[in-house]
Amino acid sequence: MSDKKTEQATNVAAPAAAGTAVIEVKDIGKRYGNIIALSDVSTSVRAGEVTCVLGDNGAGKSTFIKILAGAHEHSDGDLLIDGQATTLSSPRAALELGIATVYQDLAVVPLMPVWRNFFLGSEITKGFGPFKKLDVDEMKRITKDELAAMGIDLRDVEQPIGTLSGGERQCVAIARAVYFGARVLILDEPTAALGVKQSGVVLKYIAKARDRGLGVVFITHNPHHAYPVGDRFMLLRRGKSMGDFPKAEMTLEELTSMMAGGAELESLAHELEKTMGADSEIAQTMKADVT
Repeated sequence: MSDKKTEQATNVAAPAAAGTAVIEVKDIGKRYGNIIALSDVSTSVRAGEVTCVLGDNGAGKSTFIKILAGAHEHSDGDLLIDGQATTLSSPRAALELGIATVYQDLAVVPLMPVWRNFFLGSEITKGFGPFKKLDVDEMKRITKDELAAMGIDLRDVEQPIGTLSGGERQCVAIARAVYFGARVLILDEPTAALGVKQSGVVLKYIAKARDRGLGVVFITHNPHHAYPVGDRFMLLRRGKSMGDFPKAEMTLEELTSMMAGGAELESLAHELEKTMGADSEIAQTMKADVT
């Protein structure tokens, strides 16, 4: 008689009801000595919704991600998870609470098959003692089934993950996080290095994750990517929040204007008009952009 033991991840908690706040941040901030990297930021991440965090380089997006992911502890304000005030001391602590982060570089091993990357560090085994070995067939089956559940149809999970497109690799990482019990999925600029078609593929799977009941935090600098899938928009500039808006209160044009810094562009347009003349091409172009 053979003894088979399968080690497999289970969900850290039952999925929250749609619309329930899994994470809330209230006036949260981060200081490094006298340097204030983030201050007075408030938003919420709800089950079955996508919260988009937008801002240009240096706006504070990376600091915000690191606080939610457990890489940095916040200095000010409150971080509530399931309504309880919490300080995340490590990424492992965040994972144990169901908060998974998919970074832009993905941390995959390009030459390894898709299924090996899917289970990397969490492999399923069978047997016991000196007879314990990887359950390759089970891992391949689960990988294929989980990708199919997200609408990803790969020809072969044996193919090296490096042969997939950037969008497909992002989608595998999303499916992996869902399988290993994520309740909140934080996506760090997942479309930044992708073309139009591949960006569309990633946006599709962000919507799929939302429809499966996850709370999604979508970090981006592109309002045209955020608006189609977003339910809530939080804008950052120079480490401060410019506001937290539900989709019903924000049009794409308003979101784009706030991202572009409408008031600053208008001031720049007036300055160019004064120094270069109202008839100069660059002054006219800038003026057209803000009107």
